[in-house]
Amino acid sequence: MANIDYNYFISPHASRRRPALTRELTKRAYAVKDTISLAEGMPNEVTFPFEKMQILLKDGSSITLQGQQLHAALQYIPTQGYPPLVKTLKEFMQKVHQPPNWQDRELLVTNGSQDGISKTIELCIQEGDPVLVQDPLYAGAEIVLKPFKAELIPVEHDQHGMSAQQLMNVLEDRKAKYTEEGGGCKMPKLLYINPTGSNPAGTTMPAERRKEIYNICCKYNILILEDDAYCFMHFLDENPPSFLSLDTEGRVVRLDSLSKVLSSGLRMAWITGPKQIIANIELHIQSSCLHSSTLSQVITENLFQVWGHDKFMEHLSFIRKYYKARRDLTIDSMERHLKGLCEWNVPTGGMFVWIKVKGVSDVYDMLMSRGLKKGITFVPGHAFMADPTKACNYIRASYSKVPPKQIEKAMKLLAELIREEHLLLRRKLDNCT
Repeated sequence: MANIDYNYFISPHASRRRPALTRELTKRAYAVKDTISLAEGMPNEVTFPFEKMQILLKDGSSITLQGQQLHAALQYIPTQGYPPLVKTLKEFMQKVHQPPNWQDRELLVTNGSQDGISKTIELCIQEGDPVLVQDPLYAGAEIVLKPFKAELIPVEHDQHGMSAQQLMNVLEDRKAKYTEEGGGCKMPKLLYINPTGSNPAGTTMPAERRKEIYNICCKYNILILEDDAYCFMHFLDENPPSFLSLDTEGRVVRLDSLSKVLSSGLRMAWITGPKQIIANIELHIQSSCLHSSTLSQVITENLFQVWGHDKFMEHLSFIRKYYKARRDLTIDSMERHLKGLCEWNVPTGGMFVWIKVKGVSDVYDMLMSRGLKKGITFVPGHAFMADPTKACNYIRASYSKVPPKQIEKAMKLLAELIREEHLLLRRKLDNCT
């Protein structure tokens, strides 16, 4: 790996964090089994009212937690995560991504990938710092950045995701300003990217473009925050390579999640990245929630053991087919009702279709006022733009959960709503003239 100075990426606020001695002793108690420990403030499991937990899976297999394993599931654990699950996840990451220089990376369990996004961004930036983002971007990243008054530097996307050429143009322009203005214009040190089945655009970045973007980030010393919550929900014939799998230098912090493929309520996710970065995020978790839910982690570990790697991958294949079928029926419905009124690209992954409305410069009032009265809810595109104050003619529609008949009805009502909006706009124009 390249000789990267990670202190450059860690904010002064984050660099002041120090480990809690009690947490370090808990970690040691799990690692060294023969130690008699009177150090931890752990409650005695005898006082817990739970005797046994049994979970029946849809395939007929089951998970039973009782005795020592149930005690472990209900108890404090090291901040990094439930040790057996951490081991399983490391093996999984090696099989799926085969990251270069694996010995220089670490892994940490989080309460969903939103938790990981928040803590990684807070690790890296100070107030007013510039951050490179795809435009449109996941709204959950924007709400983390907002309190920092971060300068969001938008990079345009096309049907294949963030444009590598646009990224290069933005950075070259930034570099010129930085030089001309004598250092008055900061260079960004963080790129946030959602490369597979992106939310909201539904784009999946091809391998060649990922390599181009990775090389650009190497050139400009930028840390890549790879938010890949829809990694297992692309609709392509082959798995695209992750940025982590390309990372020979050690500049990728990758966020994985099981929310979309096992259960969103389990809040099961993990961060993989350079050891120094992960160690600092671990300190943040120590100070915020001690560790992610033990019960969720023990359930997940048991599922991995009951199914094994191959059965788990079969489940992911089922997930892809399921959502691909839903995407197809949604696009068919849009073809019937929205053709001529809207434009869209067919999503290559994820749960959403990104719809451009023709003849309406700003969809906010149309959706949030008249649309709600019609009994349909879509998200105005403003929520996903680097500058949400600008007029926006995009809509995000989710095809993940609503029954097919309701999707059909919603698209029909949306078409009615857009035609009514066109009529209102024409009347306003006539009144002005």
